[in-house]
Amino acid sequence: MDRVRRKAEPLLRRIFHTYFLLVRGMTLGVRAVVLDAENRVFLVKHSYVSGWYLPGGGVDFGETMEQALRRELKEEGDIDLTGDAMLHGIYLNSHVSRRDHVAVYVVRQFSQDRLPAPNREIVECGFFATTALPEGTTPGTRLRIAEVLGGRPPIATWR
Repeated sequence: MDRVRRKAEPLLRRIFHTYFLLVRGMTLGVRAVVLDAENRVFLVKHSYVSGWYLPGGGVDFGETMEQALRRELKEEGDIDLTGDAMLHGIYLNSHVSRRDHVAVYVVRQFSQDRLPAPNREIVECGFFATTALPEGTTPGTRLRIAEVLGGRPPIATWR
């Protein structure tokens, strides 16, 4: 399954971004570094791209970044914010396209009754010790975690 996903991933990205190019000039997304009481980070694995990612997604028309963050956390992790999410940084994600930007938030105050069951979008998710991230955790995800927890200075691009 991962092999099929890796082969289809470039085509799916081009299709999605061609569509977004037609309907909007620039894309904006949100992602969250969600940390539990043990400083473990919440990661998701999507059905349509390979690797482990911070939860998040696109900001829809008429939606604030906070609303998008709340929606995506609920959809991908059954996570409800119980306090403020802190903006960590805004990044140019040129791996996807030269017009894609991602706002990253740090979330420490939340509730979650249980991990959601796998579905069509999220095939796996969970909290992981930052010293033992799962194989396939993307470089951009690792960099954001290092910035938030390791004091590494933020950079302007997703990488």
